[in-house]
Amino acid sequence: MKHLSADIQKLPRHFLPEDFHVTTWETLQPYYEALQQRPITHVKDLEQWLKDISELEAVISEDAAWRQIRMTCDTTDKSLEEAFAYFCMEIQPKLQPYADALNKKLLESPFTKELDQELYHTYLRSVRKQVKLFREENIPLQAELSVMAQQYGMVAGKMTISINGNEYTLQQAAKFLESSDRNLREEVFSKTAARRLQDRDTLDKLYTDLVLKRDQVARNAGFANYRDYKFEELGRFDYTKEDCFQFHDAVKAHIVPLLQQLLEKQQQKLQLDTLRPWDTDAEPVGVEPLSPFHSGEELVTKAIATFDELGPFFGNCLRVMKQMGRLDLESRKGKAPGGYNCPLAETGVPFIFMNAAGQMKDLITMVHEGGHAVHSFLSHDLALSAFKEYPMEIAEVASMSMELFTMDHWHIFFDDADQLRRARLQQLERAINIFPWIATIDKFQHWVYEHPQHTVEERTAKWNEIMSEFSPAIVDWKGFEAYRSSFWQKQLHLFEVPFYYIEYGIAQLGAIAMWKQYKENKQQALDNYVAALSAGATKTLPALYKTAGIRFDFSPAYVKELADFVKEQIDLL
Repeated sequence: MKHLSADIQKLPRHFLPEDFHVTTWETLQPYYEALQQRPITHVKDLEQWLKDISELEAVISEDAAWRQIRMTCDTTDKSLEEAFAYFCMEIQPKLQPYADALNKKLLESPFTKELDQELYHTYLRSVRKQVKLFREENIPLQAELSVMAQQYGMVAGKMTISINGNEYTLQQAAKFLESSDRNLREEVFSKTAARRLQDRDTLDKLYTDLVLKRDQVARNAGFANYRDYKFEELGRFDYTKEDCFQFHDAVKAHIVPLLQQLLEKQQQKLQLDTLRPWDTDAEPVGVEPLSPFHSGEELVTKAIATFDELGPFFGNCLRVMKQMGRLDLESRKGKAPGGYNCPLAETGVPFIFMNAAGQMKDLITMVHEGGHAVHSFLSHDLALSAFKEYPMEIAEVASMSMELFTMDHWHIFFDDADQLRRARLQQLERAINIFPWIATIDKFQHWVYEHPQHTVEERTAKWNEIMSEFSPAIVDWKGFEAYRSSFWQKQLHLFEVPFYYIEYGIAQLGAIAMWKQYKENKQQALDNYVAALSAGATKTLPALYKTAGIRFDFSPAYVKELADFVKEQIDLL
């Protein structure tokens, strides 16, 4: 830990000119052709060729990332949307056949077997997968899907409501749902529901179009459905759909009853006869909602101090990001919803985007995305860009572990002992209640893509069935049935990154195991954390988890073991 430095450098260029910028396909094509035509007569030639491909990939991926970042930061600027769409429609489709040809050249080279097989194992496995999935006829479909998926952010970014004469984004308005004023909570919830329902049909149509086009991509590649195709594309080599189904069952058996207990406590705390959807995050009369910060500037200052206490390297990562302008934290009209950490492959210093409104959940988002950022810093020096494309199941361990590790240092946000206790309690309760939502979204996706020709009515009915399966009946939605029936539309992953959600469940188990290890031996846990993240994608998932000192396991028994541990810690608070 003491030898780590956040002072990472932009990768030097050897293949591309230092002043080269991605503008059109025509400027990129000669470099792909040079790589395709270059003779490889020795394993050293092959290693250099791979480094040159990596350099080209880093430059292109960083350019694409900036186009998306700028567009999500301001969804009202048509020029930013057009720049992103241009990349998706005019550049990405034209480079894909060349990328496929380079993949085949690598696999066909007699020198590939002379590469360090331990180091290159996961990379070569991924290349074989890409070759298997590539279909020329899918190129225009995938380009269209990239542009279509971003339409969700355009629609959601325009959603605002008026409270007490002031206009708020839905992210900003959510802070009122923690208020002790029940009438205010109901007003905010009702207005949020009404505003989302205004775009229900638009988002229903968008999702239907996405599902049908994704199904066509899968069938073109020889798969029975998009779920099976996507599992392969995501590189899920270490678990199957049956493991996901087992996870759903485990959550239903071992987590939903715990959530029921937590909601019963909430009802008792608020002294209510009936628990309504606007009551689940509320504080009782006389208790103010937690307010860990009041501005984006205060949030980042306190986050840096928190990370500093955990370890100077962690704080320096955020400090460098602040210095380089790689943070856009506060919610505002016209900004896309959600939050993310975007790795930037060439410069190495990532970008954090979020919609902070002064709430406790914003503190969690900040340390969560900060964990992702640390992962980007730790993996930057790996030799190839592909070595840094780590699986999401370990990426989310990086972020979710940071949520739990930093709890010891939240006194920086809360100088009142009771507020600090409440903040930690909320986080531990969230560590439990996140599982049913993950299972709901994941199970819903399995059904959607197994039945791609479904009607909107069939989808709505299935959503209600699945949501009821993982939602304790204690919450009374009377009068808001239509909103509940379209509640899935608030989850941007369904639109933008299909099937990317079970990772949160797998990784939450990993993060709880990391925190358990941290409570037993803080320094060993942090050393293991750094070692696992530094390996990037050069190890399999089970090996990365083993490096972190934990098990890659989401069986019912393991779910119960870790849930019981969290419940014990909740009871202590």
